[in-house]
Amino acid sequence: MSNEALTVDVHLSARDLRAALEDDVRAGLSTAAKSIPPLWFYDEVGSGLFEEITRLEEYYPTRAERRLLTAFAPAIAELAAADTLVELGAGACDKTRLLLAAMQARGPLRRYLPFDVSDEFLRAAAVGILEEYTDLQVRAVIGDFSRHLDRIPQVGQRLIAFLGGTIGNLDPRQRRRFFFDLNCTMQSSDHFLIGADLVKDTRRILAAYDDPAGVTAAFNRNVLVVINRELGADFDVTQFDHVARWNAAEQWIEMRLRSQRRQVVRVRDLDMEVTFQAREDLLTEISAKFTPEGLEQELSRADFVVDAMWGADEGEYLLTLAHPYC
Repeated sequence: MSNEALTVDVHLSARDLRAALEDDVRAGLSTAAKSIPPLWFYDEVGSGLFEEITRLEEYYPTRAERRLLTAFAPAIAELAAADTLVELGAGACDKTRLLLAAMQARGPLRRYLPFDVSDEFLRAAAVGILEEYTDLQVRAVIGDFSRHLDRIPQVGQRLIAFLGGTIGNLDPRQRRRFFFDLNCTMQSSDHFLIGADLVKDTRRILAAYDDPAGVTAAFNRNVLVVINRELGADFDVTQFDHVARWNAAEQWIEMRLRSQRRQVVRVRDLDMEVTFQAREDLLTEISAKFTPEGLEQELSRADFVVDAMWGADEGEYLLTLAHPYC
């Protein structure tokens, strides 16, 4: 592996992440409807717990997406005709290999641009890809997709992948902003591949977010552990129950932490004191579910044209390939 094959662009430093955590905690705990963005689940422990979640029998989205990618990656590669793969929220780059293999088989495959907030994790994953694809140019980009989409290099003909159903963590306003901002960074020859969970029997959805083994509950509570460690807070993690509820009006799952009793939490580094009443909730994540028609409408409003959808007939999970309208 050549040292020149891997480059890393850093647009988000440890200091930036610390400032973002402080802002999110201060704002989220100061409102009547308390909330914390799901970004802060993912320290080393949280990332490990999420990997465990993806292997649970109840958690269908990861298996469903992988099944579709295995079946349709060649068709995606053919339609996109890309020589560069950009992956937003790349993480461990696991599903990346299915797309890279299909793109290489079609040829030529020149570049891989993984994009994520985690510097150390992303570098390690990028090195792993290079060990398999020794001729590939890998340029890792450390950034936040709500702020740094325009920093992704505009090189080659790109397939921009946003997988894992992460789009569901954004509310409708945030999705509009994301789709619009992404479109503004794309060239007419680029394509966008998005993975989205579909609306289905709510019992199946709820089971995926409230497993009987308690892995999801531990993952949810871990955000309090992160705040305790990073900001000197004194959350008693044992005094918060994991709650998953289906919001039918918004068509999304809400993950919440519910205070078992009235308690006062101190956040030393922010000089904050926060009161939780008995049964008061802290919203930690939404996970929106989609219909094919609804997702196509959202993309269309952001000036994307849908090329193809896979998985709609099964009603489990959806892969959608689109390109900017020009």
